[in-house]
Amino acid sequence: MLSNKCIFTTFLLLKCCLVLSMGATKKTYIVQMDNSAMPMVFTNHFDWYYSEVNKVVQQSNYNYININNVVEDRILYTYQNAFHGLAAQLTDEEAFTLGRYRGVLGLFPEEVYKLHTTRSPMFLGLDRDEVIVDQARAQAQALHHDVIVGVLDTGIWPESQSFNDTGLGPVPARWKGACEAGRGFDPARHCNKKIIGARMFYKGYEAALGKITGDLEYKSPRDSDGHGSHTAGTVAGSPVRGASLLGYAPGIARGMAPGARVAAYKVCWTGGCFSSDILSAVDKAVEDGVDVLSISLGGGVSSYYRDSLSVATFGAMEKGVFVSCSAGNSGPEPVSLTNVAPWVATIGASTLDRNFPAVVMLENGKDIIGVSIYKGSMNLSAKKFYPVVYLGSNSSNPDPASLCLEGTLDRRKVEGKIVICDRGISPRVQKGQVVKQAGGVGMILSNTAANGEELVADCHLLPAVAIGEKEGNMIKQYALTGRNPSATLSFQGTKVGVRPSPVIAAFSSRGPNLLSLEILKPDVVAPGVNILAAWTGNAGPSGVLADRRKVKFNILSGTSMSCPHVSGVAALIKARHPNWSPAIIKSALMTTAYIHNNAQMLLTDAATGFASSPYDHGAGHINPVRALDPGLVYDISAQEYFDFLCTQYITPSQLKVFSKGTNMGCRNKLANPGDLNYPALSIVFPQNVNVTSMTLRRTVMNVGQHVSSYHVRITPFRGAKILVEPNVLSFNSKYQKLSYKVTVKTVSRQVAPEAGYLVWKDGVHRVRSPVVLTWLPPFPF
Repeated sequence: MLSNKCIFTTFLLLKCCLVLSMGATKKTYIVQMDNSAMPMVFTNHFDWYYSEVNKVVQQSNYNYININNVVEDRILYTYQNAFHGLAAQLTDEEAFTLGRYRGVLGLFPEEVYKLHTTRSPMFLGLDRDEVIVDQARAQAQALHHDVIVGVLDTGIWPESQSFNDTGLGPVPARWKGACEAGRGFDPARHCNKKIIGARMFYKGYEAALGKITGDLEYKSPRDSDGHGSHTAGTVAGSPVRGASLLGYAPGIARGMAPGARVAAYKVCWTGGCFSSDILSAVDKAVEDGVDVLSISLGGGVSSYYRDSLSVATFGAMEKGVFVSCSAGNSGPEPVSLTNVAPWVATIGASTLDRNFPAVVMLENGKDIIGVSIYKGSMNLSAKKFYPVVYLGSNSSNPDPASLCLEGTLDRRKVEGKIVICDRGISPRVQKGQVVKQAGGVGMILSNTAANGEELVADCHLLPAVAIGEKEGNMIKQYALTGRNPSATLSFQGTKVGVRPSPVIAAFSSRGPNLLSLEILKPDVVAPGVNILAAWTGNAGPSGVLADRRKVKFNILSGTSMSCPHVSGVAALIKARHPNWSPAIIKSALMTTAYIHNNAQMLLTDAATGFASSPYDHGAGHINPVRALDPGLVYDISAQEYFDFLCTQYITPSQLKVFSKGTNMGCRNKLANPGDLNYPALSIVFPQNVNVTSMTLRRTVMNVGQHVSSYHVRITPFRGAKILVEPNVLSFNSKYQKLSYKVTVKTVSRQVAPEAGYLVWKDGVHRVRSPVVLTWLPPFPF
């Protein structure tokens, strides 16, 4: 027999092993399940999910007594609409084991997403009489088609006048959503006929970073950050007269679709936006009954089947929900896009025809035009010059002092002076606060090579002007070498009618889409620079903790701002055409987009000053008025998107994350990925130089006049000849579909992609598709 000592030692070893097992690092995994594989012993899917997690937890913690409590704590969410499955806290070993179970389609490790951070209705033509008349007609004739936009963001500030419900009818009877109570948010007081839904999703966030405390933010749908209120106001804000930011951008602030309802889904918190929370919000929004989803956030790029947001938005699209996503703020670097799935609208950013000029006046007589938003107690005299100092070692290579980082400025060198700060590393407005704390009286914020000549206006805490790289280098050289260099700063308010505009923002992420070169991304661009919209009452306009100013509206820039513009216009289209699919709405936006600015020149890229390409602007800049009546549209069903996925070298088991146990399967109807009925044409010649001809096929549906004929025109290309057959499409009824094919024959393989367009015209409509030809480098011999 074993001695008592041996028994005790064995017991201690087992206990230590158990403690180690229970203490193994757990992470959140999103688990997609094939609901059709549920054993008949279960009456609902949730019991099945629970049982499967229970098995893997028991296997790794076989001696733990309160295993049921452990499983309940482990499961964060269950999904049942856009996505089938659950989110659970698992060790890597448990996740590996669960992934081998029958019925498990995929495992997605938790991913952290980040936010991609008013004149735009007028700039987009939404003040034109025919649009206003059409809105009134739509309200009278289609009361049952109230459009609901779900906004996934940081929540909402319900007291903002942008969310008043004056003039709105009853909440649509089909709406199944709810307003959830929490700190500072009372559904009875804070929801109305404009804000008809407000939910929060935080379990994934708390599992990773700990409990949300009231000291940092509201554990409720209330927006403490401001970003969510801004995007929601841009989508569907009610008209507010006399809106401005400290007197800048004065006028009427309203959203793109002021008659639409808003459902706020708070998924982003101080530490980021977690994929399990985002997925739960998408799933719940689809169940609630939204028509449009606006998602101004993004993460990295991974294969379609490995991207949980890609999979969830596929499910939303299947349910008829239009999804608009920001392209990202990683431009002007190529291949910097996020949210590239073909079933979502990927939105880049452009400028308005409005600016906020400010001037750096040097004592040597030179004036440098920049931008700024400043109104405060610290003011510089226009009749006095102040010493200018630059603490960098040279004008072209920034260092910690030249970047004005915390703790790098010597008060003895900057007190009473205007300090030149290089852009980068720290937030732009924070640099001014560092200067102010060190005794500086003003700041000149200089772009570096990373930003070029693009200027973004900020709401500064001291007199400050942002200038481009070239002028910045000149002023820095003046400060380093001039005798008693000095300057003053002046602020000229708001200027409208700026030419040229729009311009593609340098920060806007760029193509090509390396996941699928045949799918041109971004899809379109929309206003995303210096956008005025609703703001939180919890934070100052600069976002700096020291900023105690309270404002009702704020001016922000980013593809986070361009995305809700498109979401709002999609809501307008949905209101007028309630039966249109998400693909048709995107087609209408793309084929009516324009590529010329208000100076009648091609759109330019702020990063280079030269003409932009489809990799920068996609199909072009949105034109909401024309998008309401596009003439012809390209429709794509869920099955056709699945057929596209079948061309992407995805295994049958991986494809199941999209089919989700349905009878959707590969029909082999696409000769190549470019045959997806996309409104843009991207023809990719393989590395095999013997392939000199390729053909793409498209089908268009007539949504214009019942009887009409469209003639085709296509721009010439240096590297190829293009033939469109037939070259005339004659329709004799509305909703009739006709097909055409585009044959591209190589004349001379080009080193760089070549861009042009194809347009169908009937005398009223211009249905334009961008065309990009790419010749992959030939195989080496």
